Order: sequence, then C-alpha cells, then structure tokens
Amino acid sequence: MKVLALNSSARSVGQSKTELLLNQLIEGMREAGAHVDLVNLREKKIKNCVGCFSCMTKTPGKCMLKDDMTEELFPKWLEADLVVYATPLFHHTVNATMKTFIERTFPICEPFLQEREKRWVHPLRKKHPAAVVLSVCGFPAMSAFGALSHYVKFLFEEQEEGRLWAEIYRPGSEYLLETTEKQKDIFDATRQAGRELVEVNKVTPETLARIEEPLIDNLSDFASISNCMWRTCIAEGVTRKKYTEGGMTPRPDSIETFMLVMSTGFNPEGAGDTKAVLQFEFTGSVEGSCHLIISDRTIKALEGKSETPDLIIKTPFDVWMDIQTGKTDGTEMFLKGKYEVEGNTDFLDMGRFFRQEE
Repeated sequence: MKVLALNSSARSVGQSKTELLLNQLIEGMREAGAHVDLVNLREKKIKNCVGCFSCMTKTPGKCMLKDDMTEELFPKWLEADLVVYATPLFHHTVNATMKTFIERTFPICEPFLQEREKRWVHPLRKKHPAAVVLSVCGFPAMSAFGALSHYVKFLFEEQEEGRLWAEIYRPGSEYLLETTEKQKDIFDATRQAGRELVEVNKVTPETLARIEEPLIDNLSDFASISNCMWRTCIAEGVTRKKYTEGGMTPRPDSIETFMLVMSTGFNPEGAGDTKAVLQFEFTGSVEGSCHLIISDRTIKALEGKSETPDLIIKTPFDVWMDIQTGKTDGTEMFLKGKYEVEGNTDFLDMGRFFRQEE
C-alpha cells in the first residue's frame, strides 16, 4: 500500500501535537508493511487556487500554476492508495494550509455536472485516493470536531461510499506533551490504528475509543488546569512554546487550582511506597487550608485540615507558589523565615512526588 501522509501543522517537532500523533500512526502503518511518504506542507510552496478553470479546459487535469503542488505533490496524491490529512483544528475545521492543498486537487475533476443521490458532483478523471483525517485540538471534548467531521464526510464519503476510511480526533491535545500512562496508551492506540488501516482499511471502535480517552476525567478540571497554564504564560510574557521548553509549570491562583496542579502532576513511581499527609495552611492573597494524602502510589487532594498530618506547612500563598514554580528556592525561603513547618521535614523534599517521569 502506498500512503501519502500530509502534515499541515506549522509547528516543528516537539511542539506540534498533530505531528506527534501522525508519527505514531505512520509508525503503525510501516509496521504493517505500507510504504509511507510523509510530507510537511509547511516546507512546500503551494499557491492558492485562482479559480481559472484552466485545469478543466486548456490543460485538462493539470493546474496552470507552477509550484510544488503541480510539479510534485499532485502527482504523488494521484498515485497514492491512501492519503492521510493531518491538521490541527483551526476555527473548527482544517487549517488554511490543508484547505489550500485540498482545493488544489481540483484538477482531478471534469467540468461536467452529474447528479449522484443527494447531491450534484463533478465526475472524476481518475480514481480518488482513500482518505484518513487526523486532527487535534486544545478543547477538552470531542464535540469540538463536529464541523470538521461534517466537512470531511461531505468531501470524501458522500461522493463515493467507502472512500473515507477513518476519522481520528484527539481533544485536549496540550496534555500529549506530557509523559503519562494515559498518553502512552493514546500513542500505542494510534500505532494500532495505523496497523489496522493497512490490514483492514478501517480503525476499530475499540482503538478509536482509546485514542479519544479523556486525559482528565472531569472536563471542568481540565479547563481549570489549562486556564491556569495560559494565565501563567500571560503573566510571564512567554509563548506556549517557551513555556514548554522552559519546563514551566502552571502557577495556581487559588486553593482549588493548587490541588488540581498537585494532583495532575503527581508521579506514582517517584512516590513509591510513601505514605504521607501533607497539610498546607495558606495566608495572604489566598487564605485557607488543604491537605494531600499520598498512599499506595495515589494522591488525594482535600480542602480543609487533616486530623493526622505528617507535615504542616504554614505559608503565605504567593511565597509557596514562587517556590513551586521555581522562582525562589524553598530552603532559602525557610531559612529566611518566610514560611513555617511542623512535623516530619523529610517530606519537604516533594520533588520526587510531583516530578513527571521522563
């Protein structure tokens, strides 16, 4: 099987969630024996279709524009058995780069009008390659892909039944940059999807369910963490890329977001067999208390005070957030009397509990 994989993300490796997922799909396809040609459209010169219709009359089947689409990509597209359209979700559909590519495949059409069931179409000069659409977005729910799904079904499926082999969508894609067990399973499922496409020309519902699995069960919590991250970027004056490259963490702005950040950043392997109750009593810009229960490689965050804390940290909220986000050194702040502790101070070394596994 000859596969043409098109990546329309403008971002490079390490930042593009579209590319991260596409690479997993391609790996699975190659494992199943497919020949896959990956094209990063950001590296190609593709002009906008100008609607001249020369490809239908003057130069039938060939565009009059001289660029990479005419000379290289359109011939590859025609020869492919399957084309993977991998795009980030922009305004609820494909991005402009992918839309431009799709519009430039118009030379496959003849100019005549033909009625086919529910719609009017142009007859095709050659066989249209099968299609797989892969997309990611930052919104947490699958409903974000509704408009895109309608578009690709209309574009690929309704004109010829069986042409659209699969739609692969991944919401909440920001979390794909983190190494977690769920992220690993999503990548594994995407590789499985690649194998299935080559072997049976579809992706099973079970595999799609694994790819779409929520990274955080409560979507409101997901939104709170994401908003916290974006507020941190704004406050620090950095882009999302710089945030990731700098190893930054979201700066909580309430006890609720503090508990969420601690819970989502928990590292079960680092915690090991530790059993501990860590209590925080905040003053200053945010007042109140909460405690973290670490046991059996799990964490539970609860508001209020614990009856049996192993360590109590009494601190101004902003001081502890500076420590947590690496703006200040925790030991130095303690020696300066910026916060107080009671109980087992061995648990002050919290890095092992919350540092993400590489």
